[in-house]
Amino acid sequence: MLAKVQSAGVLGVDAYAVCVEVDVGLGLPGYHLVGLGASEVKEGGVRVRAALEHSGWKLPPRKLTVNLAPANVRKDGAAFDLPIAVGILAAQEIIPRAALDGIVLLGELSLDGTLRRVAGGLPVAKFARDAGARAVILPRSCAAEAAALSDVQVLAAESLSEVAAYLTGARPLPRAIEVDGSPTPTADDVDLSDVRGLEYARLALEVAAAGAHNLLLIGSPGSGKSMLARRLPTILPPLDDHEALETSTIYSAAGKLGGTSLIRQRPFRAPHHEASATALVGGGSIPKPGEISLAHNGVLFLDELPEFKRAALEALRQPLEERAITVVRARAAVRFPASFALVGAMNPCPCGYHASSVRACICDTKVIRRYRGRLSGPLVDRIDLHVYVPQVDFHELSHARDGEPSASVRARVMAAREVQRRRLQGTSLRSNAQLGPRDIARHCKLDAPTNAHLGEVVKRRGMSARGVHRLLRVARTIADLNGHAAICRSDVQIAVDFRVLDQEAL
Repeated sequence: MLAKVQSAGVLGVDAYAVCVEVDVGLGLPGYHLVGLGASEVKEGGVRVRAALEHSGWKLPPRKLTVNLAPANVRKDGAAFDLPIAVGILAAQEIIPRAALDGIVLLGELSLDGTLRRVAGGLPVAKFARDAGARAVILPRSCAAEAAALSDVQVLAAESLSEVAAYLTGARPLPRAIEVDGSPTPTADDVDLSDVRGLEYARLALEVAAAGAHNLLLIGSPGSGKSMLARRLPTILPPLDDHEALETSTIYSAAGKLGGTSLIRQRPFRAPHHEASATALVGGGSIPKPGEISLAHNGVLFLDELPEFKRAALEALRQPLEERAITVVRARAAVRFPASFALVGAMNPCPCGYHASSVRACICDTKVIRRYRGRLSGPLVDRIDLHVYVPQVDFHELSHARDGEPSASVRARVMAAREVQRRRLQGTSLRSNAQLGPRDIARHCKLDAPTNAHLGEVVKRRGMSARGVHRLLRVARTIADLNGHAAICRSDVQIAVDFRVLDQEAL
């Protein structure tokens, strides 16, 4: 007796078909699993046996063979417990095999037959929708992840018994319900109005938000670098439906969606500077998303940037340029989306007080040069804006008015984003930061005097072609914020001022 149950595995952030074949045949009683399953998949036989017994059934006293097809792809995780258990029941004709047509199942079994949360519910539901399945059955604890997909029926089950009752027609399963929430909430009391003074740095933050540009903040300890960075999400536009689905799919594949539905708030990730390259870009024997993919469509904040391991910083080059990262392993090459705004923060020197008006620096020139040299030239070239954050003295801090609130700045940012959307309509581009060389030639044209001024700056600072392109992208964003149809000299000059690491004095 043979039964086939449709399930799915997750590789990267995409799901692929897995057909669970269960055969109850002649031979010595035993449980045999084939199909390149990892250890947790093979251990599932123990969970399945106990779950069946606690639900009122038993493994047949015959040779039981389970195959996970295709056999050339390694299967990981415990999510195949439910389809295996259902296949065993179908092979014994306890569940009608015809009832399994068009049904995709996924879930880990507890020993008592209840279902546990599994990672990847959303990408599996997307796969089932695209494959034409009529329904997806997921554990109730994670079914909300896929509830936003209106064009496929997502059913939530609490136990193996509930699934069996549904498949035999005895009792229906409830549809999954959307649950609001976000895995990276921003505190309600965080607002840009908290930042007093620092008008220059605030403007850089606004430009970064308006064009989705990368930003490096340089300043002494306590100058407000982290404070500024953590308020960037408060001035970013909300995720649109496409971005929300992309971001939520990544979190679901990583098992970090937390039982909620689509993420509507832009992610903000802030890994510690001891994080390895694998933690940033993702990896493992079965590649999982890293911090840069978890920051997709949001912000990746790297505090104490020069303190990160060199391998981790070098690994940022590809995603900063291509807005995706490819992780290669022996059995697979997985491409993760990684379109994020990088915000880095660093001290100007090891002691932190180079050129400070508050405290004298104790670092000599060689030490400062070595410290800054931890950021390679190609990496700095890929950061659009680098600005100084000066320390605000006590008198100014105590007498300054509250800064402009986030809501007002966000309105200007969204207006600039709308200008970009109209300009880039019909392309896959979403912001000025994504403009390629041809797009720059088309949308960042300069008049003769402005072009001559830019040429002088490039020659004086020895800027690379990549650096010039990034400067023009920033100038385009500044022009959009200022309501300029064409980039003028003042827009270019502000963009030049926002690249302090290109100055010869440094």
